[in-house]
Amino acid sequence: MAKILISPNKYIQGAGEMKKLGTYAKSYGKSALVLISEGGRKRIGKTIEESFQKAECSITFEVFHGECSKNEINRLCNIMKTCGCELVIGVGGGKIFDTAKAVAYYEKTPVIICPTIASTDAPCSALSVIYSDSGVFEEYLFLPANPNLVMMDTDIITKSPVRLTVAGMGDALATYFEAKACVDSASATCAGGMSTLAALALAKLCFDTLMSDGVKAKLALEAGACTPAVEKIIEANTLLSGIGFESCGLAAAHAVHNGLTVLEECHHMYHGEKVAFGTITQLVLENMAADELEDIIDFCIEIGLPVTLKELGVTEVTDEKIMAVATAACAPNDTLHNMPFEVTPETVAAAIKAADSYGRYFLGE
Repeated sequence: MAKILISPNKYIQGAGEMKKLGTYAKSYGKSALVLISEGGRKRIGKTIEESFQKAECSITFEVFHGECSKNEINRLCNIMKTCGCELVIGVGGGKIFDTAKAVAYYEKTPVIICPTIASTDAPCSALSVIYSDSGVFEEYLFLPANPNLVMMDTDIITKSPVRLTVAGMGDALATYFEAKACVDSASATCAGGMSTLAALALAKLCFDTLMSDGVKAKLALEAGACTPAVEKIIEANTLLSGIGFESCGLAAAHAVHNGLTVLEECHHMYHGEKVAFGTITQLVLENMAADELEDIIDFCIEIGLPVTLKELGVTEVTDEKIMAVATAACAPNDTLHNMPFEVTPETVAAAIKAADSYGRYFLGE
């Protein structure tokens, strides 16, 4: 099997870049559908409109309905046809990106991704995660191409809630460990081939950046400051993690996240928060050395990522709930089977219990 690395055509990160969106968009079409949340439009809708005033590209705003579901994708595809849009622009967070990418795929148009937060590694990928209308994971939609442009306005991201960037660090935390598992098991990656040395190196750089700059970035963001550490974490959460996971692969951490979606108590938690707990579960499955595992759990605690089921919202932990999560995580179409050893719902349930116990121990509970 060939080694394959994929990435967005262009990645731009800097202060004030949203003011240039119209200039960037006109290279891809003369009319654009802008998918955005209601709150996002109130905050930055005027900035987006002003950027298109002299861009020779018209825009149609559409408010996102909340889930990257088949029904939402079909609704937006119909709007694209009705309005004759030649381009999709996703502005906001992960589910908006995934929806915009899926719509662009079905309508055969370019897509620009403009995160207003740095909470997941979704922006750069040729992948959409499809959920039901009620938020339960259904499937991965693998796309033939990555976004045409990913644009990160660090002024906007710095003003977003700190918890969102911390959640992004939770998502990024899984990247290297899942990448290494896929390399060790010689599993095919999300890019449709084997991992390259470059992709694995980017995944490792993602992890190293989190360890060196994660705490500094969180403290700076709490002070409302965009420092070099913040810039590095935005890049790690988005570009390094995005290329790392896609061109190396996913394993147990994201599968456990998907399993957690069956518990309604966890639905209010962010993707990266659940992935962080999934990462600890994967490391338990791998029987990581105690001192290394302690470092990872301490990092999560220090920046505010959940390390227990209680922190994820599961106040009443039962064997039935844990087995439901483990069974869903072991679904035949999920990525848990990319681990370099056999996994079963029973072994995953045991790892979830142990991860929860370790988390409670290090929290002093």
